[in-house]
Amino acid sequence: MLMDVLGQQARDDVLRSGSVAFLCVVAAAALLAWTITGRVLQPVHDVTDAARRLSAESLGERLRLTGPRDEVAELADTFDEMLDRLQAAFESQRRFVANASHELRTPLSVIRTELDVTLTDPDADVDELRRMAGVVRAATERAEQLVSALLLLARTDGLGLAVREPVDLNAVVESAWRAVRAEAEERQVRASFLSAPAPAVGDPALLERIAGNLLENAVRHNVPGGWIEVRTEGGPDRTLLRVSSSGQPIAPDRVEELFEPFRRGGTDRTARTGTGLGLSIVRAAVAAHEGVVHASAVPGGGLSVVVQLPSTPHGKLV
Repeated sequence: MLMDVLGQQARDDVLRSGSVAFLCVVAAAALLAWTITGRVLQPVHDVTDAARRLSAESLGERLRLTGPRDEVAELADTFDEMLDRLQAAFESQRRFVANASHELRTPLSVIRTELDVTLTDPDADVDELRRMAGVVRAATERAEQLVSALLLLARTDGLGLAVREPVDLNAVVESAWRAVRAEAEERQVRASFLSAPAPAVGDPALLERIAGNLLENAVRHNVPGGWIEVRTEGGPDRTLLRVSSSGQPIAPDRVEELFEPFRRGGTDRTARTGTGLGLSIVRAAVAAHEGVVHASAVPGGGLSVVVQLPSTPHGKLV
């Protein structure tokens, strides 16, 4: 009987001890799991918190996650790269808006100054009024050209083509040259054309704007008595348009900047003619045609721009 009591007591003690030990193990496991899970998921929480704080004013923030290079670290790196692209896009947009505002303010300031000066002159005669009207008209035309260029850039940048039809690139170049020929002759710029069959597919108006902007730049940023060479070539998949010209020396590492809005000859807003959007529109229009554009500095001064466009409806550039 005593042995049974002692055995039962021993079993009860073991059961109590086991229960306590089990509860301790469960608590320790839960605490350990909570700690490990918190450490593992902390980078994910960091990414989530950064995404919640993200705004146009906090794009400079980066995670720069350190530690094991696992999937979470790859996610953080991808998030940082996305922020880099967003920050670059926002900064480019701010520069574009600031430059566009500056460009539009210049002709408006000219108009207001001319009006104020003329209206405050009690002795202003007909000749003075005509002179003022001429200045105001020139400033208005400049503002109109800039607004038209901005609208064209907005219509082509990142959008597809509304019209896609066969186009003879040589006819497009000939039409664009007629618009700038008088200016080229005035500056005594010699032009040579090396034409070959050059079929293309796209929007005729945009293709003429591509050729027109390239020829306008070649004339207006040339030197007196300079030269222009225009070459067209056709192929089974692509058609090439190359416009090369003499001009002021351009540093090779600054050529790509010429495709940014409001860049003229590698500097900001220094030219007396043009809107500073010519090559930006060319790049946007070429991209809308699924083509590519590349520029390089000409040794001794000048620029060479090469445009490649699909020559068939399903042509692919490689």
